[in-house]
Amino acid sequence: MLFSSNEFKVLKTKYWDLHQDWEVSIPGFLVLAPNRKGVKSIADFTDEELEEFGILLRKIRQGMQEVLGIKEVYFFQNEDSGHFHLWIFPRFDWMERFGRKIESVRPIIEYAKKNMATEEVKNQVKEYVIKMREWISF
Repeated sequence: MLFSSNEFKVLKTKYWDLHQDWEVSIPGFLVLAPNRKGVKSIADFTDEELEEFGILLRKIRQGMQEVLGIKEVYFFQNEDSGHFHLWIFPRFDWMERFGRKIESVRPIIEYAKKNMATEEVKNQVKEYVIKMREWISF
């Protein structure tokens, strides 16, 4: 594992957990997941979860843009994974060679797993987590 549990946590609220994806060493690759078990779809959110989800999502995206300088992201979620997770996948210039469609994500992830598990990238991931933690604190 690339991180310890505290290194990849950005924020935990009453309803949500925001953290760096710890399996893939791409700085700014964030995951937003509900704390409540059994949530598979946005349709399963309570009104309170939905309200905080929207506020958090806007704040996360603003922070990624303003603090981390990430101009574009892909949001993706699949309902067949057993538990709701929203992946917030940053797009960096180095990713252009893989294309710009959703199909490019898998090769990018595989490349990152094989080539980016370095101390330098780990330090950048930590830096991004700290910056987002400070930005998003409620």
